[in-house]
Amino acid sequence: MVTKSNETVPGEKCGRRSAVRGAGLLCAAAAAAALLTGCGDDDKDKGTETGAAGTSKAPPTAASATASGGALTEDQSERKELVPKAKVGYDKALSAAVAAVAKSKPVSTELKGPADKPVWETEVATADGSAHTVRVDAVTGKADKAQAKADDDADDKRELAGWLDKATVSPEQAAQTATGKTKGTVTSVELDDTDKGTPKWSVDVVTTDDWNKTTYDIDATNRKVLREHVDRD
Repeated sequence: MVTKSNETVPGEKCGRRSAVRGAGLLCAAAAAAALLTGCGDDDKDKGTETGAAGTSKAPPTAASATASGGALTEDQSERKELVPKAKVGYDKALSAAVAAVAKSKPVSTELKGPADKPVWETEVATADGSAHTVRVDAVTGKADKAQAKADDDADDKRELAGWLDKATVSPEQAAQTATGKTKGTVTSVELDDTDKGTPKWSVDVVTTDDWNKTTYDIDATNRKVLREHVDRD
């Protein structure tokens, strides 16, 4: 491109190389077409849309698409179908599971389908780290018979016992911290540890306006938020 009198003339260089004016115009047209095609490909590759005045903007997120009536992703659709069917919350499920195993403490609970029969898959453990799984009906709150985890070895039990001993924050307190930041329904709470060996609670919160899931990692000794991740899939 050559600038002449403060005005850009596409294809002028190409035109000067030809002795025939018609060939110059053809070259200019081809250059303009290639330029438009190249710009379109760049925008497509970058996953952006070109807005007014040639500015680029990110494509709409799942949340904005949902708000404007767009289609939900597969995971969002599953959450939308499952979460409203649970009439019993995570806290009631944990209480029912703890009651099913004497002298136990809550370790985890997660809401699972199918949507026509939602359950809380719950785990509790005694002070020595012996874990038991308990399925709690998410509609009635009734707990099935506890099942001891036979695949845990001595190291697994010792590790879990250490987490339970160090965790001064309850799962309910961790969930309150999470929902204080993101209003929604708690669908999972799990005791784990950080890279430094400090126990943490991982809490999933589903927002019912867009059916996204936000996961919070919360220090089980001081309720400090260690990590926040939004899953828009």
